[in-house]
Amino acid sequence: MLGDKFRFRFSKSGALRLVSHHDLMRCSERMLRRAALPFKSTAGFHPTPRWVFALSAPLGAVCHHEVVELELTEPREAGEVLAALNAQTPPGLTFTHVQVVPMKATARPRRVVYELPLPPDRAAAAEAAAAALMAEPGVWVERLKPSPKRLNIRPYLRGVRVEGVAPHAGHAQTTPPSLPSVGADAGASPRLVLDLWVTQTGSARADELLSLLRLKDLIDAGAVLERTAVEIRDEITATDPGDVPPDGPADAVPLSGAEAAALAARLEAEESQTADQAWGASPNGPVVE
Repeated sequence: MLGDKFRFRFSKSGALRLVSHHDLMRCSERMLRRAALPFKSTAGFHPTPRWVFALSAPLGAVCHHEVVELELTEPREAGEVLAALNAQTPPGLTFTHVQVVPMKATARPRRVVYELPLPPDRAAAAEAAAAALMAEPGVWVERLKPSPKRLNIRPYLRGVRVEGVAPHAGHAQTTPPSLPSVGADAGASPRLVLDLWVTQTGSARADELLSLLRLKDLIDAGAVLERTAVEIRDEITATDPGDVPPDGPADAVPLSGAEAAALAARLEAEESQTADQAWGASPNGPVVE
């Protein structure tokens, strides 16, 4: 199909999951130039391609079905553009689908899903923690940016659950009927599923929820978080009135100067500790030069 604005679905995996979103954008510009596509550029002193990601990807996460849009200065066949991009992608980046969209269309995310594999001996505790979290009327986290505050992220939690756990006597059902499984087939290893609303005013973060569920140590030990779904608003044709994103910003309480300073110091200490533990490491062990 001929068009001048395209919406792509792509996956990012392998070593590329360790590339920041900013570096991915720089890589994308070189990829577009090598593909010899007549892309539009922004105005100003530092023009960049009209190549817009629906969401930035968390550093270190494997991503599936991500969304990016591209505007061209002249119409091209969608299949030709897809093939031209895939011929120039670095290892770990694959464009899987393309569609022509109106020039005024914008890929606004509505919902995302993250999954994290769980050791079998941690699944039951994680399942209980997820059920307890979803039963809370408020789930409060502290954030420094864009302003220091304590934020209630409970409205952004569409579902937090553990899948792939064999049922047992007295096993409670923690997944609402409106939350179908997005993971692998039955019998797969246990995994945590974070089903989150994304709104114009904010969303919950996967790292915050892993900390609340006491599972962040799995990431430090080498487990890989995956973003398995990105739902776009204009691609939803029918919705359940009871299953929609929250309307309006979440409740927030500003942090005092002392509280903000303490939070900044704690986050800096955590980042420093993580960097010290990972220094010189590689997937195959320590790097020795």
